[in-house]
Amino acid sequence: MPPKPTTSKSMHKSSARPGAARQKSAPKQPLPVADRLKRLFTSLCAQIDGGHFANAIKTCDKILRLDPRDADALQTKLFLLLQTDQYAAALAVIDVGGEHAFEKAYSLYRLHREEEASQVLANLKAQNGEGDRGLLHLEAQLAYRQGSYQTAVDLYNELLDTAEPDTEEHSDILTNLEAAQKHLDFINAGFLHALDTLPSAVSGSLETAPPPQQQPASALASVAAASAPDVHAEAAKRPQKVRMKRVPKGVVPGVTPPPDPERWLKKSERSTFNNRRRRGGGGATQGAVETAGAGAGGKSAGTKGKRKK
Repeated sequence: MPPKPTTSKSMHKSSARPGAARQKSAPKQPLPVADRLKRLFTSLCAQIDGGHFANAIKTCDKILRLDPRDADALQTKLFLLLQTDQYAAALAVIDVGGEHAFEKAYSLYRLHREEEASQVLANLKAQNGEGDRGLLHLEAQLAYRQGSYQTAVDLYNELLDTAEPDTEEHSDILTNLEAAQKHLDFINAGFLHALDTLPSAVSGSLETAPPPQQQPASALASVAAASAPDVHAEAAKRPQKVRMKRVPKGVVPGVTPPPDPERWLKKSERSTFNNRRRRGGGGATQGAVETAGAGAGGKSAGTKGKRKK
């Protein structure tokens, strides 16, 4: 039977590539900046509500890459950095924004840059007046750190008069006031009473002795290292707690005798092995040499116990 002739249509289908009929998908267009910002702010709110502050800071950075002057993102990042005790990074954000002078003073105070913090605080007091409670709190903390305990006591008493009782602020003010008052009492009269209790020989030598010389930092470090307690020795002296999960069933720690440490060795290799032969001889006789006089004895010993037929 002759083969069927192929038409031009079938030849066109066979010669066409399988992927030629597929159209290339158009490239996905990026979202507008406004939509991307909206999505990022939604994620930011969810992260802050969930307490994921590290991820929230990263989201703020994404927003600021799209809009470097976004005031909401800058302020949110600043308070997140203060919440996570990243005061140097907070100062960098404040320098970019140009505002938040109180947060700048607080960050400088936490970074132990008291002189700069005092200057910023003085400018704030000149602008906002002296009735701001936040400024009074920060000024009292700066005075306490700089050794001006009388100023700190006066400021804390002023805050205590206007604070509401049974609040967290009231308890904090009382704690700080007590600490400042103790330092002030010791400076005014406490050290004099301590000197009076010393023997006359010691107090006389203190009055005539020259002032102590300032030691180098290396000597102070060596003395501190020598006086520091040995943590490893103390940890070794502490009794170790037994984990009950690892104790076998039926074993009472401290009561049940410990297992034999040689239980994994062969019996012949243990220290308690007694290498004594059995009485009456016996054992293999392969390779043994008998003497002439002992032939009968050996024969009788070998045939002992056999029945005669």
